[in-house]
Amino acid sequence: MTTTITAQMSQRIGANGRSYWRIYVCLMGESHWPEHVFRGTKVPTLAQRSAALASLGYTVALPQGAGGFWDWSEDSADCDDPSSAVTLIASVPVRPVQRKALRDVARVS
Repeated sequence: MTTTITAQMSQRIGANGRSYWRIYVCLMGESHWPEHVFRGTKVPTLAQRSAALASLGYTVALPQGAGGFWDWSEDSADCDDPSSAVTLIASVPVRPVQRKALRDVARVS
């Protein structure tokens, strides 16, 4: 059985003041986490998130037919200031895609 890890998605404000969403795979003990950036303020669709994860070499690790269930939580932009803006964070378990499946994704793209 393949071990699952966590992918997260959150919205950020760039240096130019524009917001964007990013999805990243949490690899504990690693200095670089694979990530994909979505420009704009709209929450990426399930299909967009799945495609982004596939481009990073991962797939959602939920039972068949349950692919739409991401857990959402909130955090504050400044943990010392309860009046600061809320940051939404979505998470989902993922597993690495097998090499053959990665070749198939590349062929379709």
